[in-house]
Amino acid sequence: MTTAPLSTGTPAVAVLGAGIMGSGMARSLLRERIPVRVWNRTRSRAEPLAGHGATVTDTAEEAVRGADVVLTALNDGPSVEQTLTAAAPGLRPGQVWLQCSTVGLAATTDLVHRAAGLGLVYLDAPLSGTKQPAEQGSLTVFVSGPSAARATVLPVLEAIGQRTVWVGEEPGAATRLKLVANTWVINMVNGVAECLNLAEGLGLDPQLFLDAMKGGPLDTPYLQGKSAAVLSGDLSPSFALSTALKDSRLILEAAEAAGVRLDLVAASTERFTRAEAAGHGDEDMIATYYAGRPARDATS
Repeated sequence: MTTAPLSTGTPAVAVLGAGIMGSGMARSLLRERIPVRVWNRTRSRAEPLAGHGATVTDTAEEAVRGADVVLTALNDGPSVEQTLTAAAPGLRPGQVWLQCSTVGLAATTDLVHRAAGLGLVYLDAPLSGTKQPAEQGSLTVFVSGPSAARATVLPVLEAIGQRTVWVGEEPGAATRLKLVANTWVINMVNGVAECLNLAEGLGLDPQLFLDAMKGGPLDTPYLQGKSAAVLSGDLSPSFALSTALKDSRLILEAAEAAGVRLDLVAASTERFTRAEAAGHGDEDMIATYYAGRPARDATS
């Protein structure tokens, strides 16, 4: 099954993965009238996209057959590897693979080799942003890989993001930048959680702390937004805690290989692990807040 571009220069896109990020990017592509076929391991998660104009396929092979760009938005390296294997019979040499999953350095190296063996043009393209930017087409996309592929993927990048950062020709450079960016996010979210924990532990209304910071040089929308999620009890995931835990482990692996010690990320990983063990893995990553509460309250 093939889908012809709507017009010259409009690539047909196969989106593999219909989770938070994949679904949001698929809708952004469809708003720009870019033809999309989408596959997800659990088909029911992809089916709502049909109402937006996507073709939902039963197999990854069917999704990629005839596509100009193959976009992967999956959870981790093994998921990407398995999906690529399933899709392989439908792939053809010369297709551009826009690999948007955060998989770490070792898996990226493996995927680059797999892409070369299949004749694919590999673009390392991890994302900066969560659910709302994905839905709005306002992600930042870090991209590294052959510059010759830029013209093909430009309409895709413009649809899913407000900014593309071209990191270089070498696949893997974008992943390295993403790991640095995620280090900032992971330490920041745990900083927010610990401030709320300490305020409550000292008998203060956490809102007093937020009001004291508001409008000053130490205030950020992130501090206010994540704190509001905790105080309202709405921990619907824009970025799941279990995914943040996976990313923190990838950061530590990269740091160890580079001979760098990251004490804060190590501590953040421990907090995420405790919160996941307490049943908060599917909630937003600010649920790391529960890792700092007294044991009697940690699951409440």
